[in-house]
Amino acid sequence: MEAVRTCVGCRTRAPRSALLRVVSIDSALVIDERASMPGRGAWVHETPECVDAAIRRRAFVRALRVSGPLDTQTIEEHIQRKG
Repeated sequence: MEAVRTCVGCRTRAPRSALLRVVSIDSALVIDERASMPGRGAWVHETPECVDAAIRRRAFVRALRVSGPLDTQTIEEHIQRKG
């Protein structure tokens, strides 16, 4: 049975394989392709709607428990390339 995670953008539960894990390194969001980087991670669908909702609601900041703003450029570029 595959693990289930909650998308920080739309707050729906989905299998781990359907979501993208991101972590915070030096106040920047970094995509964790293999879901193996150390530290706290946040899970989000690879859709512009979910990523935009998570950024707008500051869900990444809360989920990753960081203080201050995060640089979201990396994940925004990744989603634009995918879309």
